[in-house]
Amino acid sequence: MFVGIDHGTTAMRFVGIADNEIKKFELLRSDAAAMSEPEIIDSILQHFDVDESEIELIAVTYSMGDDITTIEDINSVDARGVRSIEGVGEKTGGGARVFDAIKNSGIPAVLIPGIHAGSNTDPRMNVFSHSTSPEKIGIAYHALCHGYNDLVVSDISSNTVTVGVADGKLIGAIDACIFAPGVHHGPLDLQAIRDVDAGSCTANEAFMHAGVLKNTPYKNRKELIEGAAKCEESALLALDTIALFAAMEIVSIKILLKDYGCGGEIFLAGSVGEVDYVVDKVNDHLGMKCHVLGKWSAAIGCAEIARDIFGGAEDILGIDVNFKIST
Repeated sequence: MFVGIDHGTTAMRFVGIADNEIKKFELLRSDAAAMSEPEIIDSILQHFDVDESEIELIAVTYSMGDDITTIEDINSVDARGVRSIEGVGEKTGGGARVFDAIKNSGIPAVLIPGIHAGSNTDPRMNVFSHSTSPEKIGIAYHALCHGYNDLVVSDISSNTVTVGVADGKLIGAIDACIFAPGVHHGPLDLQAIRDVDAGSCTANEAFMHAGVLKNTPYKNRKELIEGAAKCEESALLALDTIALFAAMEIVSIKILLKDYGCGGEIFLAGSVGEVDYVVDKVNDHLGMKCHVLGKWSAAIGCAEIARDIFGGAEDILGIDVNFKIST
C-alpha cells in the first residue's frame, strides 16, 4: 500500500492506494493534536486494514514546506522542512504530531516541499517569497495522473491557491495571501493593513479573517453552503465572489502557461471547488467546463506520488526526488 497525507487547513486527510483500490479517512487537526504518536499510527493501520510491513511508502505534507526544494526522505530534513511555523494559518499541533508519528514509526516516508522563492519554477514568480504549500503539489499530480501534461489547478476551500503545470512541470503558483479569497482566508486589503499598523490585530489574524465570510452572518463553510441552498442573498454573494476571483486567478495562471506555449486543462479542487454552484459560476466566467477533483485530491495525489517514487520516478512535476528505496 502507498499512503498520502494532506495537511489541510482544518483536517488531516489520509489516503491509501493498494491494487487500484482507494481507502480514505480524515482527522480534525485538533483531534490529531490530542493523540499520541502510537495512536496515530494505529489509526492509520486500522482504517486501512494493513500491517506496518504492508505500507511501502508514505508521502507527507507539512505546513509551508518552505525550507526544502526537493522531495526528501523524512529522516533527512530539519525542522520538519519549514523555515518557521510562524506566518499564516492556524496552529493546532495536529500536523506536527502526525509528522513526528510517521517519522518515528520507521515506515519509509518522503516529505514533499512547498513552492517558494528557492524553487525551480518560473523566476518571475519569485517576487513573492512563497507560492504554495505542499498539498497543492499532490492535487496537481493527481490532475496529471488523469493524462494531462498542461493544466491549471485551483484549490478552493478555506483559502484559494492556483497552480500551473506546463509539459508536466510545475512552473508557478499564486498563494492564498496574494490574490483570490477563500471562505476564511484572503489577502490583506487597505483596511486590513491599517488595522495591523494600528495594533488591533496581527497580520496573521487579518489574513485568517479576510475571506468572504467576513461580510456575512455565517461562521463557517457549512453554514455558508446551507445558506446558499436556501438562496439567501449574502450566501450567494459570497459564493459569487469566490467564483469570480478564482476564475480571475485561473486566467492569470493561464497567461503564465501561454508563455510556455500551452493553454492547459482546468481543474477545480477543494471543499468549495466541488460545490455545484461555484463550479457552474467558474465555468461561466471562463467560457469552458472545468474538471472537478474534490477535497480528497491532495491526499490521493500524495499517495500517487508515493507509488510512483517507489516505482522509480526521479522527479515529480519537475521536482527532484532525493530518496532511495531500501533494498
